[in-house]
Amino acid sequence: MPRTESPDLRLTIDTPTGPVTLTERDGAITRLTWGGQAADRSDLLDAAARQLAAYFADATAGFDLPLRVEGSDFQRAVCAAMCRIPAGQTRTYGDIASDLGVPPQAVGQACGRNPIPIIIPCHRVLAAAGLGGFSGAGGIESKIALLRHEGAAGLLI
Repeated sequence: MPRTESPDLRLTIDTPTGPVTLTERDGAITRLTWGGQAADRSDLLDAAARQLAAYFADATAGFDLPLRVEGSDFQRAVCAAMCRIPAGQTRTYGDIASDLGVPPQAVGQACGRNPIPIIIPCHRVLAAAGLGGFSGAGGIESKIALLRHEGAAGLLI
């Protein structure tokens, strides 16, 4: 019998970087996007909202949520590498590329396709000679705000 997926549930919450919408599918968070107006409720979406609020209150608060990165094995490997970067610390695209045995540009592209920013902290990945990009709303300014929030602003001076 074929497996049927449950419909996506979405919840929009306000954050210091603007409203974000969390998406849950089959018991895992699958997306975080800026904007939206959704009000679905589930235990997981409520937990994700609480954990995001805790993160914005204290950058050392971690995330303990079931995540599902939809994409290639490579995309999942880059997301896993980003999840291992502690708050307040950064790595470069080159650092992650070296670990994975791939070109830095491929890591940069995978960071840009991160489906769950903030929770999967692509903002902690920098270019060798600068900040690099950021695909979230507000672009690089949002990346800077997240790094400042985590106490990594010394890197920006």
